[in-house]
Amino acid sequence: MSSGPVLEGVLAIHKPAAISSAQVIRDVQKHFNPSKLFEPWLAREQEKRDAEGHNQKRKRKWRGRRETSVKMGHGGTLDPMATGVLILGLGSGTKQLGHFTTECTKTYETVVLFGAATDTYDTEGKIVGRKPYDHITMPMVEEALAKFMGKGMQKPPIFSALRVQGKRLYEYAREGKEVPVEIQERPVEVHELEMTEWMEGGSHKYHWPQREAEQEEKKFAEKALHLDPSETEAPKVDEEATAGAKRKRDEGEDDAQAPEEESSSKRPKAEENIPTEEHDEKSKIDDAKVDEDSSVSKQDDAAADPEEEQPPCPAPACRIRMKVTSGFYVRSLCQDLGAAVGSLGMMTELVRTQQGAFELGSNVLSYEDLRQGEDVWGPKVKSLLEDWNGKQKQKADDEAA
Repeated sequence: MSSGPVLEGVLAIHKPAAISSAQVIRDVQKHFNPSKLFEPWLAREQEKRDAEGHNQKRKRKWRGRRETSVKMGHGGTLDPMATGVLILGLGSGTKQLGHFTTECTKTYETVVLFGAATDTYDTEGKIVGRKPYDHITMPMVEEALAKFMGKGMQKPPIFSALRVQGKRLYEYAREGKEVPVEIQERPVEVHELEMTEWMEGGSHKYHWPQREAEQEEKKFAEKALHLDPSETEAPKVDEEATAGAKRKRDEGEDDAQAPEEESSSKRPKAEENIPTEEHDEKSKIDDAKVDEDSSVSKQDDAAADPEEEQPPCPAPACRIRMKVTSGFYVRSLCQDLGAAVGSLGMMTELVRTQQGAFELGSNVLSYEDLRQGEDVWGPKVKSLLEDWNGKQKQKADDEAA
């Protein structure tokens, strides 16, 4: 066995946008597997495999598990569009991931854009309905937010990764079929909820998606989201205001408020969250019980819109911060908030700033550190794992006392 301590436990990494949580695990394993830091762990694992009986080796070979890899899983998935704290369990640490998916609180920052709804409740989907938004004001939204505080019930999004009778909900939706059982609301609790920024229409960078859902999908959404069929029509755009805004941008009069344009052709195709080969059984709990940020498969959306300049979105938007229990769907809150102010809403940004004892800017590994090499990320990973294990030992000692 290689010399040095066998490192395993739990740490957190700052997930970037545009990749799935499962891809983060693959990327981290790619750096950890050949490293000096995890040589002792891999050597120990290989010794265990060498000592296996014939049937165990045969079973492993049949499953395609031939190469030894650092065992890893995550404690609550994040959408490809989302960023922030992603909990990773390494080795025996995968057995502790259940705490992060079912027990601890999480803090999020999100941006809600009003006036339209999509099949995925966010800007990565296709528009299934629209409603007026001119009446929405900052005080109105703040008053509506107060109603979501405390304990309550929340219904998961139709296009979530939850399973109903062995099939994911979005698969029923994609096929235009009725879900065979009523989607049950689940108990959730909101400990903190506040608006941190209000953005008037035309003053922000956010946009509704340019893609419209097919009629079959809209009909499904009308029932699921309780939309009036007339609300799926394209909105009337104030052409004079739009032309004026474009003229100002061309003349360089409002650079400070010019939107950061992002072509849908640059949007990544979301991936379904699939556990890695070495994913521990307990960490697979996300497959059966995902929380708010479940990765949504949108394979039928691979065709991208042509890149074109978009005028500022005329609908207002707001940034909100919340601290919630596990099992809370942020995208559902955005959808419900839109309905609460007599319109529709969708999630345009999501950052998980805290989960359990891990918080951005404090004890979370930067994803960019991986690219700097083991000399950079190695000491940080070692310190994070030692800190986690030290606190776990202290906790066990306190409980035993």
